Amino acid sequence: MTERDLLELRQVTRKFGSFTAVEDVSLTVRPGARHAVIGPNGAGKSTLFGLISGTLSATAGSVLVDGRDVTRLSVDRRVGLGVAATFQHSSLFLRETVLENVLLAALRRAGTGLGGRRKVSARAGAIEQARSLLERVGLPTRHEVVAAELSHGERRQLEVAVALATEPRLLLLDEPAAGMSPAETARLTELVAALPREVTVLLVEHDLDMVFELADTVTVMHLGRHLKTGSPDDVRASAAVQSAYLGSAEVPS
Repeated sequence: MTERDLLELRQVTRKFGSFTAVEDVSLTVRPGARHAVIGPNGAGKSTLFGLISGTLSATAGSVLVDGRDVTRLSVDRRVGLGVAATFQHSSLFLRETVLENVLLAALRRAGTGLGGRRKVSARAGAIEQARSLLERVGLPTRHEVVAAELSHGERRQLEVAVALATEPRLLLLDEPAAGMSPAETARLTELVAALPREVTVLLVEHDLDMVFELADTVTVMHLGRHLKTGSPDDVRASAAVQSAYLGSAEVPS
């Protein structure tokens, strides 16, 4: 029996007035994959990410998670189904500590409305989980630091910890290396590479060195449409991909 795809897009389209940002895109992501979406500026990558995460609604087509149609579901409902995302622009609570940011996500996942001993037990478990996640993402000594005081790279690490606190099956990363130094990008790449295969990763990224180091499958978009999906080597060798990137500093090599 063939394992069901964790994510499936069926002829997804998104229009903004008369402008079509994503047109008729179909795509599958298998469980455990490290799948990247790349393309020149204006290719529709961020719009596609929004359609998957739920921050944008589809004009046409369907988005399925583990066979369930989530096209009309909110971000919160998708989180409940195991979809978590980090975005280009920080969604952290900057006035709260590093630990509190992760703790809030863990408690949200555990469920609200718990009372008495169950509530105390849930909080204790969430604190332990939060500390473990901060260790995993490389922030073991930053628990009590206010998030606003973190460096850009540390905020990205914290965002991954917050996303992991929801115990996702599908982790969506929207240009996580944007604005990072080479050293910060290297640390983030190591972090994502070390995630267990129980967590499927879909990465939208401009940094092609990071993409080709992490991804086992790469999808290329161009002018809002799906251009090619294949292994990193297949994508590098594709004349169509080279043509799409022609004149860009981002040409894969």
